[in-house]
Amino acid sequence: MDKKSNLDSFSDFIAAGSATTHEALALFDSLNSVNIDFMLGNWKGASFPTGHLLDGVLEVYHWYGKTFESAEHVHPLVFTNRRGSKVSVNPALIPLSALDVMPILKAPFLGRLMQYFIPLFTTQRSRARLRMTSYRGKVTATMIYDHKPINDVFRQVDSNTVLGIMDRKGMEQPFFFVLQNERSRHYSE
Repeated sequence: MDKKSNLDSFSDFIAAGSATTHEALALFDSLNSVNIDFMLGNWKGASFPTGHLLDGVLEVYHWYGKTFESAEHVHPLVFTNRRGSKVSVNPALIPLSALDVMPILKAPFLGRLMQYFIPLFTTQRSRARLRMTSYRGKVTATMIYDHKPINDVFRQVDSNTVLGIMDRKGMEQPFFFVLQNERSRHYSE
């Protein structure tokens, strides 16, 4: 696929509201790699629905996205609190076993409740880093969590948008998400 058809395919999936895992992988594989400098900045996130148990869960809890200050200083889970301010959540405090019961975690009342408890989970410290890794045949920027067996791998949709895959050890189906640099957010809102 050329760049125009990649963007058209991405736009078609966004308009449709979902894709199969197979379609999302084909789109991901067709996209260009990104380097670490491209990823620096604040990024707004959204699920890219493929039928994964995580689809929509982060949004229920007021997930904002990710902040990449440098290759060594990354805030992988940025949420908004009750006042609308962005706060970084420490992923080490989130049990991976919770990923196995995601349907209950999509309840909107839990997202509202979490707003009261989010100060217990926040951190000022970086909890991930960026490295160039090889994934599905291409070397690209990858966010590596400090204390979780999770890598988020990124491919470029356009000059301000990436499609990401959460690659978690032991997870059968990949979780897809979109990040849009705060410079320009035309897909997520």
